[in-house]
Amino acid sequence: MAVCVESAPRTLYDKLVDAHTVRSLDDEAREVLLYVDRTVLNEYTSPQAFTGLREAGRPVARPEAALAVVDHVNSTEPGRAEDRNAASRDIQMSYFARNCAEFGIELFDLFHRQQGIEHVVMPELGLVLPGMVIAAGDSHTTTYGAFGALGFGIGTSDIEHMLATQTLVYRRLRNMKIEVTGGLPLGVTAKDLIMAVISKIGASGANGFAIEFAGSTIEAMSMEGRMTVCNMAVECGARGAVIAPDETVFAYLSDKPRAPKDAKLSAALKHWMSLKSDPGAGFDKTVHLEAREIAPMVTWGTSPDQAGPITDTIPDPEREVDPVRQRDYRKAIDYMGLAPGLPLADIRIDRAFIGSCTNARIEDLRAAATILKGRTVATHVKALVVPGSSEVRRQAEREGIARIFTEAGFEWRQSGCSMCLAMNDDVAAAGERCASSTNRNFEGRQGAGARTHLMSPAMVAAAAVTGHLCDVRTLGGGDAD
Repeated sequence: MAVCVESAPRTLYDKLVDAHTVRSLDDEAREVLLYVDRTVLNEYTSPQAFTGLREAGRPVARPEAALAVVDHVNSTEPGRAEDRNAASRDIQMSYFARNCAEFGIELFDLFHRQQGIEHVVMPELGLVLPGMVIAAGDSHTTTYGAFGALGFGIGTSDIEHMLATQTLVYRRLRNMKIEVTGGLPLGVTAKDLIMAVISKIGASGANGFAIEFAGSTIEAMSMEGRMTVCNMAVECGARGAVIAPDETVFAYLSDKPRAPKDAKLSAALKHWMSLKSDPGAGFDKTVHLEAREIAPMVTWGTSPDQAGPITDTIPDPEREVDPVRQRDYRKAIDYMGLAPGLPLADIRIDRAFIGSCTNARIEDLRAAATILKGRTVATHVKALVVPGSSEVRRQAEREGIARIFTEAGFEWRQSGCSMCLAMNDDVAAAGERCASSTNRNFEGRQGAGARTHLMSPAMVAAAAVTGHLCDVRTLGGGDAD
């Protein structure tokens, strides 16, 4: 007689890995050969992978499972043209186009109607679906966890292997649950929430973990807010982040051009609804935050965890007991040209930037426009807004948001990674201080010697019009996500 053995409760992360495991590669099944459903390629991280395929005489296993976009090195100038880019960047983009044509991969080049940042374009097309595994040559592929998918970044050699086989050698992560409960206060956004998480657990606090975000606060978030949270999970060390899909996800996907339709959608929904952690599933670590305790956040240092509420002051390294943290604080404060005890709200800025795969979607632009309407950028501040995709740009123009930005004194640009990283024309000069809606504030991230303060788009707008870091709540704006 057959004996029915009930399987142990599993987390959502474990379910996703189990469903995509081709075979185990060790006795404990910690290392597996993992099937990858989809990838997105960019002109910066893919060239060596294509060169390797070409030299080995290997085809791309499933070219239809890949989308290629130009986003990292391109100009975002309104009248951009290929001949206005530096020769080195032209070479990168033309080589990328050649590779995509040779290997049969769809490409959104600089002049494609849907061009944009990879992690903005993929969701808006409906190419990210619950239950998928998506690997790409960009660490912020964790964004896709907002859909109940497992997304993670990979290196160039892994890109080559994945393109050739549609699989990866993958080591399982431990499970961490971050539960956030309660309503976000006025002026506090998804960006503030994830910055508070990173500040609480540290830049390496989730090393070796996949994070599942849960709780009433997460459940109440829009898709765009959830994408922001999962996007920056990598900044505390997580190699994956997931949120159980729900009606918010299903509604978002319902009108996306490449998402399943009709009977295929009905069939998919039955599976998607099952994608959640089982009752009693074990997590190796659990962290809890109360949303009501979170305030608008800004970074003061050179790591995303060196942050605090806008009402705080620059910390004194001498009060740190941990010698490593004390050293890091001293180094960061010196690079940033700040002094212990200085109120964060007194820090004068030179630049303001709204953009990146973290915060350049339509909701982000709406939030910033609410602050900017009827106000003007401070005379000493150079302000730039770069929509996350060409579609976001068009929508913002239809809604009148673009006009609000330009009337306030922001430059209205075309889509691309822009000032998120110094790989294009949009860089800050040495010593310049930038209020930025991006994801990283490392030394030189926005230009050699440049100083970056991370915050929400609404907080960037507030800093732009006041000329210094500013509590958005004092300007009477900043709706919660």
